[in-house]
Amino acid sequence: MKDNNCAYCMQGELVEKFGYPVGKMPSGYLYIFKEQSKMGRLILAYKDHVSEIVDISDEDRNQFFADINKVAKAIHKIFSPSKVNYGMYGDTGCHLHMHLVPKYEGGDEWGSTFTMNPEKKYLKENEYEEMAKILRKELKI
Repeated sequence: MKDNNCAYCMQGELVEKFGYPVGKMPSGYLYIFKEQSKMGRLILAYKDHVSEIVDISDEDRNQFFADINKVAKAIHKIFSPSKVNYGMYGDTGCHLHMHLVPKYEGGDEWGSTFTMNPEKKYLKENEYEEMAKILRKELKI
């Protein structure tokens, strides 16, 4: 099922406002979050338009979390954060997705919750693509 008003369902221009595509994983689509004040911040959006983790089968949930784990390992390897924070929101954008947010001791918002859209640091288009290439190679996607 797709929702024509949902950025994750429609991809293209809607998601490009905040995400840069990395690739397809078994459970969904991986994006670089364009605001990179926490270098390496990514989003894994579930393959179908569902609002809650309880709306998918146990098998699909297990695959989603296996993919999150795989992405988190790649974040640790590539970006060497002190900690990765995980966030599942969707009060207004009701498409199941997980934010994976690297945090760096002594860095931006260390010791507190990450801000959803801090609007602090954006990269150039070629920098997103370079990051995506590194992630694709590490994740084999």
